[in-house]
Amino acid sequence: MTAPAGTATGHDNAEVEDYVEVEHAEVEHFYARQMQSLDSGDADAWAATFTEDGSFAPPSLPEPVRGRAALAEGARRTRAALAAGGETHRHWLGMLTVRPCEDGSLLAESYVQVVAVREGNGPRLHLMCVCADVLVRRGGELLVRERVVTRDDRGVTRDDRIVTRDDRA
Repeated sequence: MTAPAGTATGHDNAEVEDYVEVEHAEVEHFYARQMQSLDSGDADAWAATFTEDGSFAPPSLPEPVRGRAALAEGARRTRAALAAGGETHRHWLGMLTVRPCEDGSLLAESYVQVVAVREGNGPRLHLMCVCADVLVRRGGELLVRERVVTRDDRGVTRDDRIVTRDDRA
């Protein structure tokens, strides 16, 4: 996936660990805001957490969704379909790792549980996914440049995962 943390930035492991510890808390807060925007139906706020040309490659689509307008429209369609079916989804990210890359971006990988709730019924686990994001800083804010979501039940190949610039070297 990416070069080991100690080699990704050219620093020793202690420096990288200190850096990642500081960044980790910021990334966790970023995801909390992002997923709450998505789950509350604020598609524009959710899409604004991506770069203008950001991409989102879910396992349910043959090609990634690119650009904020397309991302927002997809989130609105999904929200409407769920509402029509009387269902609400909540996204829970955990087991987050954050690694710096040579180009200054961050590779954030997490497990994502999507919990579905129908009115009158208890919650159920809808999906269990792995999310890999390339995060960049623009105007002091973290944004997703690229997101790839995979599901274990559909099989995962190296081609499904994000290849960072560190991997291409």
